[in-house]
Amino acid sequence: MKQFTIFGVILALLVAYSSVFVVKEGQRGIVMQFGKVKRSDDGEARVYEPGLQFKVPFIDSVRRLDARIQTLDGNADRFVTSEKKDLIIDSYVKWRISDFSQFYLRTGGGSVAQAELLLTRKINNGLRSEIGARTIRDIVSGERGQVMEDALKRMARSAEIGIEVLDVRIKQINLPDEVSNSIFQRMRAERLAVAKEHRSQGQEQAEIIRANVDRRVNVMLADADKRGREMRGEGDATAAKIYADAYKKDPDFYKFWRSLRAYRNSFETGGDVMVLDPNSEFFRYMKEPVSN
Repeated sequence: MKQFTIFGVILALLVAYSSVFVVKEGQRGIVMQFGKVKRSDDGEARVYEPGLQFKVPFIDSVRRLDARIQTLDGNADRFVTSEKKDLIIDSYVKWRISDFSQFYLRTGGGSVAQAELLLTRKINNGLRSEIGARTIRDIVSGERGQVMEDALKRMARSAEIGIEVLDVRIKQINLPDEVSNSIFQRMRAERLAVAKEHRSQGQEQAEIIRANVDRRVNVMLADADKRGREMRGEGDATAAKIYADAYKKDPDFYKFWRSLRAYRNSFETGGDVMVLDPNSEFFRYMKEPVSN
């Protein structure tokens, strides 16, 4: 009897242990009974909230699913715009499970990898449709938000796999390498053309400035030369007046002084040869004494 009692206690403990389960915070639980999702009387699948829960021992099995918001951040993919231009777009999606039993059945036992695979196909199809209806300029500049909003509306149709898409975002938009290179070369050619135009305009302005400076210099030199000539003329006139006044005061002395200057200029070098008549007027003051 004692052995039966121990066996009964152990069996009771096993039954009690197998009849309870714990759902952690951030999870939801569903119970499988005979390979099917256990449902309530109204036909809806029973979803167990976090905490201590009960099930039928040895018959029911529990599947715990993550109820938190998930991020699907896949690889960048190539899309075609309405202009038949390729774009490399990197995007991500925020999602969570909305129907746990549907999610479990559609993803082969609650596989997140399988769910993301199915969701990636839907995202790419939705983005492909939205991007294919727009130009590169629309996508890059003004309508990126509209693209994501429309794609999010398309993702709302993902309820058949038990997923609710919360947000769709485009992280980065790039051009393929071959397109980027051609655009870079075109931009480089445009910049070179602009630089050449600026250089030609600068040279034109430099020529204008140099011409203006040269003109001003020539005007200044002409004015200075004119002023110099005027001053020399005034000086010559003053000197002539002084000579004339001096000549009027003593004409004989003036003639004597002028002859002395002529003698000095003629005999200054000592190597000059002059052929003159000794009785010429030039030698007058050498032959006659100067009168007081």
